[in-house]
Amino acid sequence: MVDEPGVQVETWVDNHCHLGDEHLADGDDRATVVERAREAGVVALIDVGTSHEVSRQAVAAARSLPGVRATVGLHPHDATDGCAGLADLVRDGLTDGAVVAVGECGLDYHYDHSPRDTQRRAFVEQIELAHEFDLPLVIHTRSAWDDTFDVLDQVGTPSRTVFHCFTGGPDEAAAALDRGALLSISGIVTFPSAPELREAVAATPLDRLMVETDSPYLAPVPHRGRRNQPAWVVHVGATIAELHGVPVAEVARATTSTAMAFYGLGPDGSDQRPDGGSTDGSD
Repeated sequence: MVDEPGVQVETWVDNHCHLGDEHLADGDDRATVVERAREAGVVALIDVGTSHEVSRQAVAAARSLPGVRATVGLHPHDATDGCAGLADLVRDGLTDGAVVAVGECGLDYHYDHSPRDTQRRAFVEQIELAHEFDLPLVIHTRSAWDDTFDVLDQVGTPSRTVFHCFTGGPDEAAAALDRGALLSISGIVTFPSAPELREAVAATPLDRLMVETDSPYLAPVPHRGRRNQPAWVVHVGATIAELHGVPVAEVARATTSTAMAFYGLGPDGSDQRPDGGSTDGSD
C-alpha cells in the first residue's frame, strides 16, 4: 500500500481502537476513519467491545467494513451490567469470523466505577469465556496490578493474552511476560512524561509487543490534544523503533506478524481460521 507513487507504506495492525459513533469526530463516519487508516498502511483494526451494546456495534462494524474485526467484552467500569449474554454474542460472531477476542475486561481501581468484587467476578467470567472458545483475552488494568495477576493465576492465563494500553514499568512488564502475555503499546509511549513505560518497552523483545491507538483517546505526539484515530498508530511504532534502535520497518514487520498470529488473521487482514468466514469486504 502506498501513499504516493513509489513510496512504500509499512503495514500495521491497530490492535485496539473504538469505532463507535460517539468516538468519531464531527463529519467523520466509521468508513471514513477505516479508509484513512488503510491509506496509512493499517491493514487490520480491532474494534473493541466494552459493553453489551458496544460489543454488538463492533460486531456489526466487523461485518461491514474491510479489515475490521471485533471483540466482545465488558469493561470493568460496566461490570455491574453482568456477563450474561456475552457468550451468545461471541458464538454468533464466530460464525463468520467477525469476533476475534474476548475483552476488554479486567480491573480498574483508579476510578472504581463498579465495586471491586463485581469487577473481579466479571473478569473471571470473561477469562473463562476466552478459555471456552479458545480466543485471545484483552486485558484492561489500572491501579490493580497485583489483583490482576492474582486473578490470572487463579483462573489460568489464556495462551493468547494481551495487556492493552500497557502503562506499567519494567517489573509489571516482566510479570506479564512471565505469564506468556503480550504488551500492547499506545500513544502514551510517545509522551516524555512516561519514562518507566519507555524503559519497559525498550527492554521487551519486539515479538512480544503489539501497537494500538486506543482511539479516540491518547493521541500520540505530534497530535496531542486532538481526537486520536487508527491512522496514527504509525507514530507509536516509530517511537518503539527509536527505543529499540531499529528501523521502523522492523517494528512494523514484528508487531504486524505478532498481531496477525494472535488474532488468527492473514497478511491482508482476512480471517484464517478453518471455520471462519470472510469479512474483508469481499462478501
